[in-house]
Amino acid sequence: MLYPSIDSLLDKIDSKYSLVSVAAKRARAMSEAGDERLPKYVSHKYVGKALEEIYSGELTYRIANKLETPAE
Repeated sequence: MLYPSIDSLLDKIDSKYSLVSVAAKRARAMSEAGDERLPKYVSHKYVGKALEEIYSGELTYRIANKLETPAE
């Protein structure tokens, strides 16, 4: 994988584990639903497309606080 580089992706997401997790979830969602957020991709594979979305800032993630309880 040449584009985007791991170093540039780690500027967007703080750890390799989180990067892989977010990219895998997005790749699965993209393959099932077929929705694409960018007008043009370099990669032809879903994981590469997900990484491109992360690099462009189109795809972000947030850490859910497990201590929060849903309001009833």
